[in-house]
Parts: sequence; C-alpha cells; structure tokens
Amino acid sequence: MSRFAEPQDALFQALNSSISFDIRLAPYDIAQSRAHARMLARAGVISTEEAGELERGLEAVGAEIDSGRFDIRPDDEDVHMAVERRLTEIVGAVGGKLHTARSRNDQVATDVAMFVRDRARVAGELAGALMATLVDLAERHLDWPMPAYTHLQRAQPVYLSHHLLAWVGKLRRDRLRFGFCLEAIGELPLGAGALAGVNFDTDRGYLARELGFARPAPNSIDAVSNRDFALDYLSAAATCATHLSQLGAELVLWSSEEFRFCEVADAFASGSSIMPQKKNPDAAELLRAKAPRVTGHLVALHGVLHGLPLTYNKDLQEDKEHLFDAADTLELCLRAAEGMLSGARFDRERMAAAAADELLAATDVADLLVRRGVPFRESHGVVAGLVRAALERGVAPSQLSAEDLRALAPALSPADLAGVLREGAALESKASQGGTALPRVREQLAAARAELASPPA
Repeated sequence: MSRFAEPQDALFQALNSSISFDIRLAPYDIAQSRAHARMLARAGVISTEEAGELERGLEAVGAEIDSGRFDIRPDDEDVHMAVERRLTEIVGAVGGKLHTARSRNDQVATDVAMFVRDRARVAGELAGALMATLVDLAERHLDWPMPAYTHLQRAQPVYLSHHLLAWVGKLRRDRLRFGFCLEAIGELPLGAGALAGVNFDTDRGYLARELGFARPAPNSIDAVSNRDFALDYLSAAATCATHLSQLGAELVLWSSEEFRFCEVADAFASGSSIMPQKKNPDAAELLRAKAPRVTGHLVALHGVLHGLPLTYNKDLQEDKEHLFDAADTLELCLRAAEGMLSGARFDRERMAAAAADELLAATDVADLLVRRGVPFRESHGVVAGLVRAALERGVAPSQLSAEDLRALAPALSPADLAGVLREGAALESKASQGGTALPRVREQLAAARAELASPPA
C-alpha cells in the first residue's frame, strides 16, 4: 500500500534517484546496519536470533558489493533501499525489521559522516607523506643557493632547502585542518530518527562506541540536518588543493627554459603532438587546474545548505557528489605531487648563478648603513642610487668605482661593499629565527622531522 495513487514520473525518478553515486556509501551503510541490529537486540526490540540473521544477511550483501556482483535494480532509489531490498531477499521478512528505530535521515547522515571521517584521515596521511618527501629534498639540497621572488622578480637569495620547507609549513597546517575535521565528526547522528528521536529505548552510546564516534549527537534535529563536517572537510581540501596549485605553479616556472632550476621526471611529463622537442610539466600544471575544481565543490555545498530550513530536505542529497569528487581529486593530487617531487632534479649551478646576482643583496648594503647610524629610509634611498648607477653603467654594484661610492654613498668604502656582496654573505646574514641562514634551516629541519615522528592523533 502506498500513500500515492499515481506512479512516479520517470523524469522525477531520474531526478530523485541517488543510487548511481551513493552506492559508494554501501560499506558504511552495512557497517552501521550491523551495529544497529546488534543494538536492537540488546534493547530487546528484536531477538538475538533475528539480529544474527540480519548480520549474516548484511555480510552477504557486503560480499556481493565488494566483489562487484551486487545487482542494482531500477527501483533502488538509494543505497539504503538497495541494501535493505537485497537483505530481505536473502534473509526473508526479518529483513524488514532492520529499519526499526531509525530513518533514512539519520542513516544517511551517519554514512556521510563515516565517509568524511575516512577521507579526512587519508588526506592527513597523504599530506604527511608529502611533507616527508619535501623534508628529504630539503636535507639533500641543504646549502643550494637560489633566488627567492616577490612579484616574480628576484628579491633575495635563500637556500633551496629553506624554500622547500615553506611548503612543509603549508602542508603542516593542512594536516592540522584535516585533524580538526576528525574531531568535528565526533557526534553520531544514528538514532535520531527522522528528526524527533525514536519510540524505542535505544542505546545510542553503544552505537557510538561500535562505530567509532566519541558520543551520540545530543539533539535529534541537529543530528539529521548537520552537514558541517562535510563543509569542514571541503574547506580543508580546498585549502590543501590551493597549496598544491601554488606548488605546481612554481614547478612549471622552475622547469621552463627561462629558469631551468629543475627538471621533472619523464614519468610526470608529457610530450607534444607536433613539436618533438617538448617536455611539458603537465602533472604540475594539473595541480594548478584541479584546485578550483575542489574549491568549486566547497562553494556548491555552501549553496546547497545556505537557505535550508531544518531538518532534512532532499537538497541534502546533493552533498555526496561534491564530497566524492573532491576527495578523489585531492587524494590523487597529493599522491601525484609526492611522486613528481620525488623524481625532480634540481640544477645547482643554474640556481647559484641566479642567486649570485649582486642586486639581491641591496637590503644587506642598506642594513650595513643602518648599523652605522643611518636611518633605514635614508639608507634605502642611498642604496637605490647605487643600484641605479650600476644599472646605468651596465656593471655590478661591486664594480662601481671609488669615485662613484664617494659621490653616492660616502659612508661606504669599496671594502665595505665587497664584504657585504661576497658569495654567501647575504644568505648567512639572515640569522633571525625562521630565516635562511644554515643554522636556522637546520632548526627548521629538526622541527619538521620531530613533527613527522609524532603525527596528530
């Protein structure tokens, strides 16, 4: 018997059905259903024998899904109905007892929460693996000078190790954000029913323990309408993907003929269909392009949720494809970034030659004047005049004559200038905490190693 006198229109069925994508939640649906069956028996709602039959049937359904033998029927609206339909085919009428004291509303919220929990854990682990690869690279290239950039213009010299460790810092924060996601998924929706609770004295604490949640969600209305954990995950994923995009952008630049700072391995590059000489850093380029895709999923889910009244609305069906694609995309990008960096080769001579540009030490010359009592704004202007004179004469600042120095910077002698501009001086002078001087870089490496040895719980 149905509430409706007319059958559903085929167009509405196509719009309403989610089984084509939410079948991915089947392992979580089966896991929570097995725990639910055991809880119903503990509460005396069904018999122990009935719970055993339900668990046996659910195990068989799970085996069919795992092996690819599960047959999705045209009238299987969603994963929950498909699993229950097949369960009833296997165990008979007792299968209809499984849905006692729960609704698809709390059921789907629990499935999605379990999915997000697993994906946040994996993303955190992959971010940690990429951090470890970057730390290894930094250790192998500890004292390799290179120019750092602002506005894509050479700014100051740094060590390659220092630059690589900047990416470690970004990934460390990504890993913390995924850790926060795990904390935020601590409340179990199951047992909230459709929205008001259920008419049975169920043990939601038992369910929470069985399914790995810290506690039951305290409010049934919030439990079925909450998708904050999905937003939290997508937000962390979008930020992480943006970091990978920036990393990819640098590798694209560094591997160009104009820079020639590095070369990506053949395994992560592509050729041209028409130009035989080309070696394109396509993996790095795709890291750039995938980021807005992940961010788009975050924005789209905000759009789904932003105007919804409580509690459950069919709009919430639109959370899954955003989550699924974002998780798949991010995990692929993290793995690809690690593989690409592991095989990258850096050109020490090319980077060192670029870092030896004397103009990169202009701030160091200004700071020397500051130590002699010249206000920084004044010293900045003095050194700017030296730079302009060198550029106009087509020489390096160290090649300016004594006469030039007397006219432009009377507080500086040729020996002073030579001392500041000598190879490595600008690098090792950056001895402030977090700076690029080797003792400070070694401190950063040690801290990164310690953090990798004690990952977040």
